[in-house]
Amino acid sequence: MASKSEEVFVGAIDQGTSSTRFLIFNVKGQIVASHQCEYENHYAKAGWVEKSPTEILESVDTAIAGAGRRFKSLGYEASQIKAVGITNQRETTVAFDIETGKPLTNAIIWNDVRTKPLVRQLIDEAGSATRFAAINGLPITTYFSAVKMRWMLENVPEVQAARERGTLRFGTIDTWLIYKMTGNYVTDVTNASRTMLMDIKTFKWSDECLDFFGVRRTELPEIHSSAEVYGTIADGRLKDIPISGCLGDQQAAMVGQSCFEAGEAKNTYGTGCFMLFNTGDEPIFSKNGLLTTVGYQLGPNAAPKYALEGSIAVAGSAIQWLRDKVGLISAPAEMGFLSDTVEDNGGVYFVT
Repeated sequence: MASKSEEVFVGAIDQGTSSTRFLIFNVKGQIVASHQCEYENHYAKAGWVEKSPTEILESVDTAIAGAGRRFKSLGYEASQIKAVGITNQRETTVAFDIETGKPLTNAIIWNDVRTKPLVRQLIDEAGSATRFAAINGLPITTYFSAVKMRWMLENVPEVQAARERGTLRFGTIDTWLIYKMTGNYVTDVTNASRTMLMDIKTFKWSDECLDFFGVRRTELPEIHSSAEVYGTIADGRLKDIPISGCLGDQQAAMVGQSCFEAGEAKNTYGTGCFMLFNTGDEPIFSKNGLLTTVGYQLGPNAAPKYALEGSIAVAGSAIQWLRDKVGLISAPAEMGFLSDTVEDNGGVYFVT
């Protein structure tokens, strides 16, 4: 048996919609240390959901520090962590300046609906919400990153000025974290597949989609597989440790649940509810409203796997709202207890 100093570990950054966690796993996949940092998003107007990219990065630092203290208290050193992976809230969009490294505006969170008027305009221009679905697998909705980028370009002077200077860069949360931690401007195929800008068959940015949404190729990161070294962490507690895995959160859950065969599926219940169904080596395009997405690509030369996805935007966030805003409960577990105290709903329905 290896001595304590010879043991090796991997770390995982789980950057979600309402919290960030850092977890440290041993070679058996057991959690040795972890720390979670909850935070609140900002709701500047009805339907707007946003968050400072700097605060998101700070939450990652806080989570790493907390888990690191626990790890050290167990007699281990950070140098025993041999690699770090990232899983992140998808579609949430950051605009930053590549020269300063600073965000140009708040990140627009995936469930933000400020782009509804823009979406109606784009659907009219496209002739159909599914005009590009054969390319990117997705309908034109408020959900995906391209309309958030377009909205920023039309409404945020700082973003417009950065474009004029040629220093504007867009990214999903994985891109923002990897850039700030390593200096490299990249994304993985699962996150890129949620932008409406990537061709899900070639894994390259689509000229047709870029032209339609008004985003320039130079404003987007390089697309890589879900399992390769994207760079080494430049400073802090995890200095010199490589970031070598990246998956959007729902795809990460599919991998975590070992849905590696076509026909296998997972459901995840968090801020929202998401079902991903592994369709194997070829994308399948639903006729019933499911999304076609990249499941994973575990290495630059590995065959990609695809998935169909069903999404419900509001689930756990409704419980959080009842706790934090309405004050109906003090802990999520109370919901089940309160539900059991009545025979039925009395004709009352809660619609999100």
